[in-house]
Amino acid sequence: MAFGGFNQNHNARPVAEINMVPLIDVMLVLLIIFMITAPLMTHAVKIDLPKADSEAQTQETRHIDLAIDADGQLFWDAAAVSRDQLRQNLQRIATEAPQPELHVRADQNVPYRAVAEALADAAKAGVSRIGFVSEPERV
Repeated sequence: MAFGGFNQNHNARPVAEINMVPLIDVMLVLLIIFMITAPLMTHAVKIDLPKADSEAQTQETRHIDLAIDADGQLFWDAAAVSRDQLRQNLQRIATEAPQPELHVRADQNVPYRAVAEALADAAKAGVSRIGFVSEPERV
């Protein structure tokens, strides 16, 4: 099968066949590229990142400091309280509108149990605005 030449034969007709070799070469190259890149895309860590606005807070919200020292003693706005008094205070602020923020400050040596109990009491009372306060690390 000749595609062309210098022979000027008057019976020569155009070739009506498609040359498949270049098409197959391109498809094999694409197949190899996809085989190499497909495993790389499956090892990505999927994280649903939160959306946040960086608007300045226009009104000052009231907050209450709940401090827990290294011995597990509770302090409500710098006044020592028992766990029963803490529960009463939490129930009181849960019904206020707008609800004040509860800022939890815990000593780094406090047992985790004391912090967990305070957070559980806040959750039972219905306090939904809770924040943790820490100091920046000194370099």
